Amino acid sequence: MRRPVTWQQADAQQLPFDDASFDLIVCQFGVMFFPDKPRALAEAKRVLRPGGTLLFNVWDRIEDNEFADTVAAALGKLYAADPPRFLQRVPYGYCDADAIARDLAEGGFEARPLIDTLAKRSRAGSAQEPAVAFCQGTPMRAEIEARSGGNLDEATAACAAALAARFGDSAIDGKLQAHVVAVQR
Repeated sequence: MRRPVTWQQADAQQLPFDDASFDLIVCQFGVMFFPDKPRALAEAKRVLRPGGTLLFNVWDRIEDNEFADTVAAALGKLYAADPPRFLQRVPYGYCDADAIARDLAEGGFEARPLIDTLAKRSRAGSAQEPAVAFCQGTPMRAEIEARSGGNLDEATAACAAALAARFGDSAIDGKLQAHVVAVQR
């Protein structure tokens, strides 16, 4: 049986849906960006039917995500006095299972979440590809450009060199790790 799917942009902290309207809410690598996580999680609980499930994933510690960790270290050396910390602060900064459980409880979830940690491999055709992705394709770009002497091309080159030194000059392969969180209303 086919079910229609409608994509709708919405503020996670103020969902435009009726109470108890969904059996399942899925959020892929988004929760770590919510400014007020308990408030957004409370909204998810509000729109879930009793017995419904909230399923989301977040990155694990930056140290368990080799490309990101290498990029962060390279930028830390390049801008030693004031390193860009976007990666550590946001996408890889919401990885503590106890903090996630606390935020869910503050959002009104009574059940303890199930948290599975999954390790996989990330592959790129060259060290340049993830360097460009992290330096130029994320909000870290603005942090690099805001640094005194912040040169985007120089930062990208430094990250590509660090990735090549760690993983090789051609196709590269590194560990990435995330938590998959499921909690029932």
